[in-house]
Amino acid sequence: MTVLRLARSELKRMTGGLLPKLTILALTLVPLLYGAVYLYANWNPYGNLDRIDAALVVEDAGAATSGGTRLEAGKKVANSLLEGHVFNWQTVPSAAEADQGVSEGKYAFALRIPKDFSANLASPGSFDSATQAMLNVTTNDANNYLLSTIVDKLTTAVHASVAKEVGAETANQLLTGFGTIHTQMVKAADGATQLADGVSRLHDGAVTLHAGTGQLAAGAADLYNGQIRLRDGASELSAGAGQLSGGLAELRDKTAGLPADSQRLADGAAQVAAGNAALNSKVQDAVGQLEAAETSLRGRLQESNNRLVAAGVLTREQADKVLAEVDSNAASGPVSDAKAKIQADAAQIQQLSDGSAAVSAGASRLAAAAPALAGGISTASAGADRLAAGASTLASGEQTAVDGSAALSAGAQKLDGGAAQLESGAGTATAGAGKLADGLSQGAGKVPHPDDSQKSDLSAVMSDPVAVSNVSQAKAGSYGAGLAPFFMTLALWIGIFMLVQAMRPITQRALASNAPAWKIAVGGWLPFLAVSAMQASLLTVVVNVGLGLHPAHPWLMWLFLLAAAMAFSAIIQGVVALLGSPGKLVVLILLVLQLVSSGGTFPWQTTPEPLHAVHRVLPMGYVVDGMRHLVYGADLSLVPGTVAGLFGYTLLGIALSTLAVRKNKFWTLKTLKPEIAV
Repeated sequence: MTVLRLARSELKRMTGGLLPKLTILALTLVPLLYGAVYLYANWNPYGNLDRIDAALVVEDAGAATSGGTRLEAGKKVANSLLEGHVFNWQTVPSAAEADQGVSEGKYAFALRIPKDFSANLASPGSFDSATQAMLNVTTNDANNYLLSTIVDKLTTAVHASVAKEVGAETANQLLTGFGTIHTQMVKAADGATQLADGVSRLHDGAVTLHAGTGQLAAGAADLYNGQIRLRDGASELSAGAGQLSGGLAELRDKTAGLPADSQRLADGAAQVAAGNAALNSKVQDAVGQLEAAETSLRGRLQESNNRLVAAGVLTREQADKVLAEVDSNAASGPVSDAKAKIQADAAQIQQLSDGSAAVSAGASRLAAAAPALAGGISTASAGADRLAAGASTLASGEQTAVDGSAALSAGAQKLDGGAAQLESGAGTATAGAGKLADGLSQGAGKVPHPDDSQKSDLSAVMSDPVAVSNVSQAKAGSYGAGLAPFFMTLALWIGIFMLVQAMRPITQRALASNAPAWKIAVGGWLPFLAVSAMQASLLTVVVNVGLGLHPAHPWLMWLFLLAAAMAFSAIIQGVVALLGSPGKLVVLILLVLQLVSSGGTFPWQTTPEPLHAVHRVLPMGYVVDGMRHLVYGADLSLVPGTVAGLFGYTLLGIALSTLAVRKNKFWTLKTLKPEIAV
């Protein structure tokens, strides 16, 4: 009996009627029920998060930043969440209503942006009140445990985005401050240079001051000596002022009658002036009358000459000659002399009259001034008394001045010493100011002074200093694609495990034959291989075409899955054939162990240490790794080794089945009546 005949015989038995055929069909579909349906339900859950209702409470009141702008971070975050449509956000007016909704299951979770959110974000602008901004998230694991993890990732992303934006603004302000510091340090350097120049001039002035204080000290000594002489002179002045006061008192007494005497003198002078004026008037009249008589006499002589000429007694020449002789006699005769004398006397009388008038006027002024003179003398006498008293006071004050000048001289000496110290200190300050100016100039060059473009670039780097460059050598397209290798492998094991519920690992007819044990074992395994190959093929088609897995190597994936079906079917058939009904429990235990150790969801390295050995021994973990490389397009170098391992597991399963055949060749009472049948 050949192996194929044994296998064909078992397959005919299983497909001999409608119900067996339906059973085989149902068993073929088992992997789809577990693998494909589960993957279908979880193919892209993150893409459907917008169907989850979430409460959003925006209480942020905004805040003013140190730069003078208005920060509305809460509203910006809320708008970003609403526009992102990651969840079905429902704006709720109060935190209490949102928490109540989460508690009742109306909302999956609640996100509250508190009133001071923007204010706390802006607080790093002040070193005295920096406060961390908070986002309050309310979750309830009774709604869904994994949802809390998803919400944590969301809030982390929001936190990173807000922190980056605020960090960029803060960094920009910081860099602006550096620019301001640079500018101010440049100004300070200029100021320090000016200070150095000023201190240098101060040093020069201190030198001049020192020289001046030396002169001041010498002058103070001279002043002291002069004050001594002034004190002596003041004493002499006091004595002289006393003598002056006595003399003026005597003069005041002797001039007491001066106003009356000067008034009488003025009156007499006025009378003399009046008499002289009258005499002058009369003399002047006499002179005029004499000139008038002389003129009248010549006129009558002229008329007589004219009549004599007209009568022919005299000729015109004779008449003119007579007139000329008369004029000549008049100019040099007694009449002329008398006239000249009278005119000379009249001039003297006129001078006398003018002089007496002037004397009268002067006497009048003297009479008028005499009372004032007497009063002035009296006032001078009183002033002389005060002068004497003041001179006495001056004499005593000069002694005080002498003492003060002595103190001034001593102070000038100290001032000269201080000026010397100032000169020395100003020299030191000059050197220090020069060093300060140089240091500020060098420091200003070391302080950053970025322009707007540099500030923008630096702010972006400072707010987000670490960027992650993801180089994905192999990437799953979706959440379902990420789970597909694990669940397809798991579904295939479960589907083959279900075969032992309807198919016999070893037929009794084959055991009764004389065929070799290995042929009987292989013949009992081949029907399992045929059905499991159908399961693997159908699962591959549905997942690739129906769900859209789109593996990088579809044909290689199908062949690899057939190799996995070969190994799984051999192991399961061999264990159940060897152990019988308890073997089914062993297969189930192997399923559980591989479920937790294969690394289908979390990396197998994260499992407890005892499960690491299970992962290294059982085949499912290797199949999952191989499927991932074939589906995602990763390095295929491990696939041949895994396929070789699957052939090894297949041989192990056949060996177990061969051992079972040899064991079951000999019937016992347990064979006829087993202790348990499942």
